[in-house]
Amino acid sequence: MLPAERKRTIVQLVTERDGCSVSELAAELEFSKATIRRDLRDLESQGRIERSHGGAVPASSAGTERPYGQREVDHYAEKQAIGERAAQEVREGQVVCFDAGSTTMEVARAIPDTDYVAATNMPQLATEVAERDVDAKLTGGSLRPRTRALVGPMAERAIARMNFDILFLGTNALDSAAGLSTPNEDEAAVKELMVERARRVVLVADASKFGDRSFVSFADLDQVDLLVTDASPSGALATALADADVAVEEVST
Repeated sequence: MLPAERKRTIVQLVTERDGCSVSELAAELEFSKATIRRDLRDLESQGRIERSHGGAVPASSAGTERPYGQREVDHYAEKQAIGERAAQEVREGQVVCFDAGSTTMEVARAIPDTDYVAATNMPQLATEVAERDVDAKLTGGSLRPRTRALVGPMAERAIARMNFDILFLGTNALDSAAGLSTPNEDEAAVKELMVERARRVVLVADASKFGDRSFVSFADLDQVDLLVTDASPSGALATALADADVAVEEVST
């Protein structure tokens, strides 16, 4: 198999399966892992795939989003470290809102045993905290299997009546001009309401989100109080965050 043909096959497999590991590709194509990794680097530079932890996923665009199961393992070490740091912001007796997402899930898992009320639009996260005797409130709404988030009018009506001491918020993209954005307008509407109802907003986002724009913007930078991330923003984004008085906490992995 010629290199060009091998790369076409890699793109096809990664797209059809919504992601493949290096080991899977090496075994199926009968090439070494080193060769597959070189191919993945080349394909990523061409914008045909995106590399992830141990493999590759389909190239994303402003109108697409990865399924939750894929995002759950992507940049996992970084998300875990972000979650551990962000969890330190929770105080006893607070009403804590968790946006649906793989990084906010790590925040919920990292909160030590304390008395607080959790509100979320993610059934899986509600189950996670309820198993530790935390009072968990679900918004209701229509479940989006791709992100495991509850959205729609029922979710929006519930959130509009709630008040949160602190919100742990995720985003698909973070840009100096577009602010925070996501591919789905229903999820954007829920996120926007969560931000409006929160006294304090903590954005948890790894550096892969920096400088990207997605389809629908749902919050401006000046609506964020704290960004917990794994690398310091630079360039226009760093300037915009500073101008918006957003505190930035960088964690190590």
